[in-house]
Amino acid sequence: MKHILSLITAITIVVATTNLAQAADKYNLDPRHTNIIWKAGHLGFSFPSGKFTKTEGTLILDEKDLSKSKIEVTINLATITTGEKKFDGHLSSPDFFNVKKYKVAKFKSTKVIMKTANQANIHGALTLNGITKPVILNAKLNKIGPSPATKLKTAGFSATTTIKRSEFGINFGLPAIEDNVRIDIETEAILAK
Repeated sequence: MKHILSLITAITIVVATTNLAQAADKYNLDPRHTNIIWKAGHLGFSFPSGKFTKTEGTLILDEKDLSKSKIEVTINLATITTGEKKFDGHLSSPDFFNVKKYKVAKFKSTKVIMKTANQANIHGALTLNGITKPVILNAKLNKIGPSPATKLKTAGFSATTTIKRSEFGINFGLPAIEDNVRIDIETEAILAK
């Protein structure tokens, strides 16, 4: 009888562990529907913006407990675009992103603090220009469900944050070109097969 009880207990533990493992699903960021847009003040006249057009990443999404979710993102800095090639070239230079030396920026979440049922502060580490600093994303889960376009389960998010570029060693033009850089993120992630 002891052996049967031990066997039942072991099976219960395995099933429970399997269910916990299945609670979180892996998603891949959809590069066609992921935009990272920055904006910074220029001489008090305007707030020019640009975006990075190539981003990769994975999302571990726990629908039962969103606070257990995780995200890792890699941004190809050479894909910066403002719509003006000369400006793009300057931004790619050592004055700013120095893309020949630092080809990518990376963000890796460390914890998720839920504010409401679909809004959270995502704490993480941003590595830019060879420097890693803590960053908090103010994120909103827009929708989870099958996409009419792909028929695949998709999760959509919006997020914002503000960083001080000087903390990442990007000091060109300070203070005329503002230190604070606003970042807006729109992304869709597709359930991995």
